[in-house]
Amino acid sequence: MLDLQRLRALHAVSVHGTVGAAAAALGFTPSAVSQQIAKLERETRTVLLEREGRGVRLTDEAWHLAATARELMTLVERAETRLEERRGVPAGRLTVAAFASAARGLLPSVLADLAARHPALDARLTEVDPHLSVDLVAKGAVDLVVAHDWDIAPLPAPAGVEQAWIGDDLCDLLVPEGHRFAGRAAVRRAELGGERWICQPPGRVCHDWLLRTLRGAGHEPDIVHQADENPTLVALVAAGLGVALIPRLGRGPLPAGVVEVPLDPMPVRRLYALWRTGAARRPAIAETVRTLREHWPTVSAHAAPTVPPSHGPTPA
Repeated sequence: MLDLQRLRALHAVSVHGTVGAAAAALGFTPSAVSQQIAKLERETRTVLLEREGRGVRLTDEAWHLAATARELMTLVERAETRLEERRGVPAGRLTVAAFASAARGLLPSVLADLAARHPALDARLTEVDPHLSVDLVAKGAVDLVVAHDWDIAPLPAPAGVEQAWIGDDLCDLLVPEGHRFAGRAAVRRAELGGERWICQPPGRVCHDWLLRTLRGAGHEPDIVHQADENPTLVALVAAGLGVALIPRLGRGPLPAGVVEVPLDPMPVRRLYALWRTGAARRPAIAETVRTLREHWPTVSAHAAPTVPPSHGPTPA
């Protein structure tokens, strides 16, 4: 009989692409994941992973087995959801994925609250890029995702995935002290031409939003510095090397030499929780979504009150 944990390890590699990334998602070491798959190869008498450069690739047989593993995990999830629902209390392991600033600015207090109130719940966090997170929850690699979109780039939810609005995060223009915009009550987007921009690399949601916004206002952005983390972007602004549009969540206090200036209209990114439809009735999902919403006003007291958009139900 095939071992479910070994199938889970193979499925994780198929979703995340590498043994290391699969191990991080599962909370194991890469060696442990490799051992699980090696045992699965012996059980099935089939080669599942082949070396490719410094990494590995799944064989055709492995892809078929990974698809079956996903079906089995869906059945297990359904059974666990029914048991947890009958007990009426959040319990078991809950894997949560979130983008960087939410993992830093929102999830610590949420996870601590869940641990204090629900000792039978084992919630575990993984930081992922928002471009990847929806696919991860759809494929069953994680149970719940905290993702975001922008006002001009809505977040798609594939079939079988539900979502609930958490809150709106505002975004400000950060400029060096002494900049022509410093001290302004607000800056219109049409005035942003000719600036030297600091932003995240291509492919990131924030980068794409900046390009679309400035081009929509008739400006081709001159991006001079790129970095993944918001604290690095703020440090570059503090050094007088350019300006940046940075959301408030997880940003922290601004250092000396950096001035926050509102844009008119102010950019907004919306935060969502997403989960698979099959797990919607799981108490752990419902309680985590409720706790995320409960903590949002505390961690983002500066966020403007808004009416949540209609993008799907909150779990019962």
